Amino acid sequence: MGFSIRRWALLFPLLMLAGCGQPEAPALDQQLYIWQRQWLPAHQHALRDSRADFSTLRVLALQSFPQAGWSRAQVDAHLLRQDGRPLIAVIRLDGQLKSLDSHEVIAQVQHLITDWQGQGLTLAGVEIDHDAGVARLPAYRNLRSELRQVLPASMALSITALPAWLNSPELPALLSSVDSSVLQVHAVSDPRTGLFHVEQTKKWTAAWSRKTSKPFYLALPAYGVALLPASSGGPIVESEVPLERDGDRKELMADPQQLRKLGLELRDNPPEHLAGLIWFRLPLANDRRAWSLTMLRAVARGEALRSQVTLQLSEHQGLFEISIINSGNLDSPWPERVTLAASACEGADALAGYSMQQTSNSLTFSRLREGRVAAQGQRAIGWARCAKIDQGASHVDP
Repeated sequence: MGFSIRRWALLFPLLMLAGCGQPEAPALDQQLYIWQRQWLPAHQHALRDSRADFSTLRVLALQSFPQAGWSRAQVDAHLLRQDGRPLIAVIRLDGQLKSLDSHEVIAQVQHLITDWQGQGLTLAGVEIDHDAGVARLPAYRNLRSELRQVLPASMALSITALPAWLNSPELPALLSSVDSSVLQVHAVSDPRTGLFHVEQTKKWTAAWSRKTSKPFYLALPAYGVALLPASSGGPIVESEVPLERDGDRKELMADPQQLRKLGLELRDNPPEHLAGLIWFRLPLANDRRAWSLTMLRAVARGEALRSQVTLQLSEHQGLFEISIINSGNLDSPWPERVTLAASACEGADALAGYSMQQTSNSLTFSRLREGRVAAQGQRAIGWARCAKIDQGASHVDP
């Protein structure tokens, strides 16, 4: 009537295997670029809310441009000390520089390190970001080798690299002079074709993994840009800083659904030497061309993405504040139209970005321009002084 001990011993491992699925692949390391030149109070909240999901901060520290020369980013050392995550200082050398003065670059980097250490910051590494043309890679390699010799052995040295370098015979020597590389796969082609291409990124990543024997990261986009028409040549790109130019703007935004899927694929089947992902850039509350931090965290985690935009009314003595709220984890376009069942309204108006039409029993707010409601965010679209607004009979139309 029961199993023998021997039969049970043979069956038990099979039952255990049947009850356990394949273990999930470990998550890739996720890091953040902080790219604001001037730090703001909003950095405090962004750093606090990003701590659980992003291991390391790569902070824009120093830049060199033609004519303009060298400039320091005004970082908040107190916030960085308080945050406590590993820090990598990024030195941006503009790709249009006519030449690289290695002595000047090294002196600037050493001065930066001394200054940051004097402010109580411990650097885990230095990253050089230089969009050099292929023909200039030998000079760039020499700079890297000289810099490696003067940096402390404990301080990692990395470079931001371009897919265009893949076929250069200089690439192996360049990669051998650094501890790791960051392959930039966004905004590297004609902006009119978009910020990012998934299939091309997969090809570049696979090719890079065959070129390097050291850890490398992918720099992925979590932002958008606007394209403005130019009198000749390609379009003008507007990013974090608004440009004082007229003309219609074509908005481009990195697709979070594509990037979530890519992240999951890379986690489940990582190319050799891929160490992690670095997201550009840490979003602040007032950064209108960056993903919300809520959405960035959801993409980094591989969560299913959805937006849920609803109407929210706040009433005080007959005065209604009318807002739209997004309770999902996916940023959403402003609704095209919001229609309220309203009666006995003495006055009403729309706020910037919407227009308002009123009838005897309704208020309709219509979108005038493009905009986004951040995940877990809200936006006021108007106000009304009415005897009654029936929220249940009102509609939000995409």
